[in-house]
Amino acid sequence: MHAQDLTPPTGSGSPRRFLPVLLVLFVGSGCAAMIYEVVWLQLLQLVIGSTAVSLGVLLGTFMGGMGAGSLLLPRLVSTRRNPLRVYALLELGIGVIGLLVLYGMPYVERVYLLYTGHGTPDVLLRGVVAGICLLPPTLLMGATLPAIARRVETGPEGVSWLGFFYGGNIAGAVFGCLLAGFYLLRVHDMATATYVAFAINLTVAAIALALATVPAGGEATAEPETNESAGRSAGVWAVYLAIALSGMSALGAEVVWTRLLSLMLGGTVYTFSLILAVFLIGLGIGSSLGALLARRAASARVALGVCQWFLTAAIAWTAVMISQSLPYWPILPELSPSPWYTFQLDLARCLWAVLPPACLWGASFPLALAAVASRGQDPGRLVGGVYAANTVGALAGALAFGLLVVPAIGTAGAERALIGLAAAASLAALTPLVRPSPGTVRLGGASALAVAMGVAGWLAWSVTPMPWQVVAFGRQTVSLLSQSAPGIVKEIPKEDDDHDVFCTYVGEGANVSVAVTESRDGVRSFHGAGKVQASTRPADMRLQRMLGHIPSLVHKKPESVLVVACGAGVTAGSFIPHPDVKRIVICDIEPLVPTVVTPMFGEENYHVVDGIAQQNPHTVDGKQVEVVYDDGRHFLRTTREKFDVITSDPIDPWVKGCAALNTVEYYRMCRDHLNPGGIVCLWIPLYESNEETAKSVIATFFEVFPNGILWSNDREGITYDAVLFGQVEPTVIDVDALQRRLDRPDHQLVKQSLREVGFGEARDAGLEEGVDLLATYAGQAPLMKEWTRGAQINTDRNLRLQYLAGMWLNSSLDARILAGIRACYRFPDQTFVGSPERIGVLKQLRHRPTRWQ
Repeated sequence: MHAQDLTPPTGSGSPRRFLPVLLVLFVGSGCAAMIYEVVWLQLLQLVIGSTAVSLGVLLGTFMGGMGAGSLLLPRLVSTRRNPLRVYALLELGIGVIGLLVLYGMPYVERVYLLYTGHGTPDVLLRGVVAGICLLPPTLLMGATLPAIARRVETGPEGVSWLGFFYGGNIAGAVFGCLLAGFYLLRVHDMATATYVAFAINLTVAAIALALATVPAGGEATAEPETNESAGRSAGVWAVYLAIALSGMSALGAEVVWTRLLSLMLGGTVYTFSLILAVFLIGLGIGSSLGALLARRAASARVALGVCQWFLTAAIAWTAVMISQSLPYWPILPELSPSPWYTFQLDLARCLWAVLPPACLWGASFPLALAAVASRGQDPGRLVGGVYAANTVGALAGALAFGLLVVPAIGTAGAERALIGLAAAASLAALTPLVRPSPGTVRLGGASALAVAMGVAGWLAWSVTPMPWQVVAFGRQTVSLLSQSAPGIVKEIPKEDDDHDVFCTYVGEGANVSVAVTESRDGVRSFHGAGKVQASTRPADMRLQRMLGHIPSLVHKKPESVLVVACGAGVTAGSFIPHPDVKRIVICDIEPLVPTVVTPMFGEENYHVVDGIAQQNPHTVDGKQVEVVYDDGRHFLRTTREKFDVITSDPIDPWVKGCAALNTVEYYRMCRDHLNPGGIVCLWIPLYESNEETAKSVIATFFEVFPNGILWSNDREGITYDAVLFGQVEPTVIDVDALQRRLDRPDHQLVKQSLREVGFGEARDAGLEEGVDLLATYAGQAPLMKEWTRGAQINTDRNLRLQYLAGMWLNSSLDARILAGIRACYRFPDQTFVGSPERIGVLKQLRHRPTRWQ
């Protein structure tokens, strides 16, 4: 039985005039739900980590709860209950639980830390934590659409309104996504965002309760549930299968395309908000159009099958646009006078690429509702069944593509799989119509279906991988295209004189995409998040060695070291020459980096992780080296081991999630995991930043280490980045003792390591390596108070840094930042002690022409 055969609603016009009001309520409901989702996932990532596994656990719990809620409500709540009262109670429950999650998270974290460990039990515990926090509210969220669905009947008009409700809910989610990402969390914090969502819940519940007092002559009538399936059309489960596959491809595509677009646009919180908003806009537009089509289509099932087949072409469109069009658009972000203009360009690119398939996924839901609707059916069960099937498919798609498909076959292979899923959904919806009965086949329909599947196969075959330049250079791809050779090479071809940069490796892991390039002048670079993260350039080598050598030489006897973020391994490797070091722990979120990328820099990093894939931990020059595959924050929060030195060299603070490695709470974790006399060293970029961002990083660090020191990686008047240094005790550096230590026979490799990056170049003229290294001193917390005054402190509750840094990543204001720091410079007589000769050289070095110009 098709949608047009169903009995139209018999009630008066009274309830119909309230349907637009219900639509508005669903807009508010969607807005609040999206704000909660952003806040809860951000809060829980701080507790259970932000690895792909943790994100999978969170997303799985969130979507699983919504699917379960949509199934359970029609079975647990009688149709005799007023739908609007039920809906109002659900909204109130969501709001109350939202507040409980916000204030209860610290207690959940304490319990989690009592029992957490590593391996499978740890993953299960993460699932328990996510379930405790997310299942109660998401069960209620999933139940809202089935609850309100009972306000209408399952006729063509009623089913159409259900599609509009679904679209309205998505429209609200779009607004909530942008409101949270661009205002509430940027200007305020997670608590304020939660209060706003709670206020929306209260408002929606109050209006719903008021409407519940109005008689609704046309709302769905209660019929015995045992007769519910009597009028269902044949092959209804094929529709459920089709909508489940549609959900699987939709969320799988969101995972894949968010990853690719964030490389191209820059992986900031704003980019993620824009991508999600565009995806939701498409779903909302599509669901509205699908609702109209469901009312007029001769066969909703045929329309659903055709819609899914169109998806094969739409997915191919997006794949081609992302890999063969968008990377070549002539856009240079650094030319934009304001980040808000850049956001408009990013929005346009996302709309161009993602909107067509998103509209088709949105249209599929109301078409599936119309395809399975039958006369007298409980609207709650109708919506609950279709919504649950779609959500279960979406859950499977998000987990499978994020954790398995992309790491196994790459993003291009994943896009081919998405086309296959859309083709399978089309086949599932249309096959029962081609075979109306066993042994009967409609040849015309079968032939058309075969041709359609063939076209889908050709579309899948046409998908090509993302150019390596996007993985390596991200938003700067256009400006570097002419210098970059196409394809992957094992070694630089001598006959190619047209290109300066060659790619030797590209990898797509579960957490990040990485690349390794080599330039014609011999510089090798490691790329992650669409930019260079480490290289063999003199300035980069100098910084990476400073991160290791400064704390190792200032500490009296460093034996245990934690390195957060492996990168090219140069910082971790700089501890190898130090004779006192016995154990080095390296924590990295992406296994591809230590096992594949870092060994490519073996000459520069003393082969610190060569062979780690075969044996972990292993021994390098008598030192135990262990690699832990986890995000640094979660490892520090859960380990009981303490260290003499902790260095933290994460991806840039503008990358979404990395601000969690620059909060007051994170620095306190580092401080609490230090042995007496221990040292924390942190990399801070001064490029791609502005003064407000730099002040936030430095002031937040000094909040925990009030005697902290800033060391500047400046050369010839140019500074790229700096090192923050902190101890619990006030730092006192004996310059004479440090240089005597370097002159010992067992420290000759350390001295050589310093000379390789330019320290002690003028030794013949009396400039010693240790003095030259200490001359990078740029400032100290007590002396920089005036400069850092008014800086925004980055905390777990506001993660302010990722919003500041994400706004100004296309800036080049390092000269202004340096000028501000220089204005505060005074030589710290209480920090440096030693012979008058060496102290005099230190003072003189800070004023030599090659520095602070």
